[in-house]
Amino acid sequence: MARLRGEAVDRERTGFALWRALRSHQWAKNLLLFVPLALTPALHRDRAKWLVLLAAFASWCAVASAGYLANDRLDLAADRADPAKRDRPFASGALPVGVGMAAAIALALFGVGLAAALAPPPFVAHLVAYLALTLAYSLFVKRMLLVDVLLLAALYTLRLLAGGAATGIALTPWLLAFSLFFFLGLAFAKRYAELARIRAFDGGERSRRAYRSEDLDLLRILGATSAYLSVLVFCLYINSDHVGQQYPRPGALWFLAPILLYWVSRIWFLAQRGELPGDPVSFAVRDRVSYGLGALVALVLAVAIS
Repeated sequence: MARLRGEAVDRERTGFALWRALRSHQWAKNLLLFVPLALTPALHRDRAKWLVLLAAFASWCAVASAGYLANDRLDLAADRADPAKRDRPFASGALPVGVGMAAAIALALFGVGLAAALAPPPFVAHLVAYLALTLAYSLFVKRMLLVDVLLLAALYTLRLLAGGAATGIALTPWLLAFSLFFFLGLAFAKRYAELARIRAFDGGERSRRAYRSEDLDLLRILGATSAYLSVLVFCLYINSDHVGQQYPRPGALWFLAPILLYWVSRIWFLAQRGELPGDPVSFAVRDRVSYGLGALVALVLAVAIS
């Protein structure tokens, strides 16, 4: 009886470790799939498109978690030497490698299969491309100077493109330009926070990236510049003819500019102070201020489309 209880406890611990390894908090990034439809007021009442997006979201989350498992397996030795990552399920030994890899394969197959069954073929192509790019990132791109942050920004933008592919909505050049600069700024912020943390711990000697501790100032400049360029693109977009065709009250969108400026500026203030724990998106999911600003964004959009 004691042995059975012990096995049950081990399974429970393994299950909890597997759940942690899936990084469910990162699924918030996949809400970007809904952005093309959310920004198209004429299609808001199309229930079929929303249902397709729900299936697309589930499939993307499954594939993304498969990628996180593969990444942690590839980084196993390095994570064990990193004081901030040694508690990850693989690195700590809480999750057996075999179990994690089996789960990764199952999730990838499930995600692609679900997408193939319920979403249009163009979305499936985007999903497969995302899986291939995340594996390439884990294998070698993450150690390539500047290419890594460009790919991170591209993976965010790919979610937008996939959301458009799932619903048959073509993304405007304005949205693509805004996304490129905005997510590039976030990618630089992530690298800056990681490098600053490593430098504080051991002078930057343990960095596994292509960046050095003396690159911190340049990373901050590039990241902040990219973030502010995204706001500039947004302001130019508000003055475009496209906005007048989409929104009954386009002037309300101007209220979004100071909200964006405040959020990206705050991210960089926190990064400079060493208070940004890695990924800005993961931070925003747990940040009350970001939730408040998100509510303001939703309110402004509601006014613009009403």
